Amino acid sequence: MNRYVRPNIAKMAGYVPGEQPQHAKFIKLNTNENPFPPSPKVAEAIRQFSAERLTRYPDPTAASFRTAAADRLGVPSDWILCGNGSDDILTICTRAFVGEGERVRFPTPSYILYRTLAEIQGARWEAVPFRADWGLGDDFGSSVGDLKLAYLPNPNSPSGTWIEPNRVLELAEMLPCPLIVDEAYADFTGDSCVSLVSRCEKMLVSRTLSKSYALAGLRFGFLVGQPSMIAELAKVKDSYNCDMISIAAATAAILDREWLAENVTRVVTLRESLADRLSHLGFDIVPSRANFVWCTHPERSPRALYEGLKERGILVRYMEYEGWGAGLRISVGTPEQQDVLLAMLAEIV
Repeated sequence: MNRYVRPNIAKMAGYVPGEQPQHAKFIKLNTNENPFPPSPKVAEAIRQFSAERLTRYPDPTAASFRTAAADRLGVPSDWILCGNGSDDILTICTRAFVGEGERVRFPTPSYILYRTLAEIQGARWEAVPFRADWGLGDDFGSSVGDLKLAYLPNPNSPSGTWIEPNRVLELAEMLPCPLIVDEAYADFTGDSCVSLVSRCEKMLVSRTLSKSYALAGLRFGFLVGQPSMIAELAKVKDSYNCDMISIAAATAAILDREWLAENVTRVVTLRESLADRLSHLGFDIVPSRANFVWCTHPERSPRALYEGLKERGILVRYMEYEGWGAGLRISVGTPEQQDVLLAMLAEIV
């Protein structure tokens, strides 16, 4: 059947998400979901939603969410574009900026979807290695004639490391193309590049409600950029890429600042506890600014640890990167889930 699809699609492997078991019962610490329920105001917004409204198309601009997000972020609402999760936002940007045979850039190791998006476009990609300290040198900002887009996850996955906003701005100004700062985990850092967007037209900041807002199943994300950029990107998105229920729920979520602050504090506290307890088991830990930790063990292979945990009903993410080797990315869980995880790891190692 490959003869019916574009050659670049036939050649590519495709993005493989983390395991999402639908039947077997696991402690699930593999896809960086929030272990706690979302704001009660989200449930209330969904309960109040009238099914009769579903006969109509949703607001194509998600204006209610943009207004609420603009107030929280301190930008005008026309600086915001909404999407069906931040992956949709990344897809929109790639479609808008990158043509067949052109080039995209991203750091490595990082989010493996970036490569997939380039391959779908029939574009070329280049992966710039992080330094040993998880920083990026000026080579990430170097100018290449056919470079049309750069992605920068900040905090990064799988490492959880963070590049200071002023350094991100330096790289954005060096690049000859737009830079998408993928801030899926930024609420866990207490910092952001959003305030710098006004200083650099080429900088775009992508956010999601999947992590800090505990709404991975809702599929809602958004982009912050200067209005001239947002207007062009809006031409590329699906006409109604966010449904009515997700817009209502996402708006309720982003308005509940008190819940977000409490949830972030709770997750960060559990993250630090998880890292400390893993260290006591002999694991090497990269200090994280996200809702997960990246770790290796000097005497046990990551693959063996992953398989041993899965046999015991615990899912973590095994990841391997060329030139960097393999490791485990472990999402923050509830205190009870982390207790079970650490007991099982102690048994294995």
